[in-house]
Amino acid sequence: MGCPNGEAKIFRWSRNNRGNSNLSNASVSLKIERVYLKDASFESPASPEIFRGEWSPELGVDINTRGSRLEGDVHEVVLSATVTSKLEDGKNGFLVEIKQAGIFSIEGANEDQLSNIMGVVCPNVLFPYLRETLDSLLVKGGFPAVQLAPINLSLIHISEP
Repeated sequence: MGCPNGEAKIFRWSRNNRGNSNLSNASVSLKIERVYLKDASFESPASPEIFRGEWSPELGVDINTRGSRLEGDVHEVVLSATVTSKLEDGKNGFLVEIKQAGIFSIEGANEDQLSNIMGVVCPNVLFPYLRETLDSLLVKGGFPAVQLAPINLSLIHISEP
């Protein structure tokens, strides 16, 4: 998954008049200070009975991001996921809630750039860690692995108010 602590490429975040974002070399820097698991919860309310039948659940996935300034140019970004499974008989197979977080130093960014970096770039750094934690919790709970497909976090960020 790469090194969770290190200097990222220096880039400039710009937006054209159509709202499209572009990256180019310039004076904004992003440094990953730390990646950590902030919170995790696993529930399997119908076990052990659920393991005796056929496993073909309907999965529900909800992904959210939030960020906050800790001090100066240092920010915390949290990528949250809630994953649920529901069987045909209405029973819940599992409920997993994960908050994967990171501390990022972002220097030289204006407010629009900062919003895009914290809403898209930082969550993209956190996503592989969240996905691995989800997979690990499910397997330890006796369920098949679920590999979340990569998601376009820029679409989530653009749709947020």
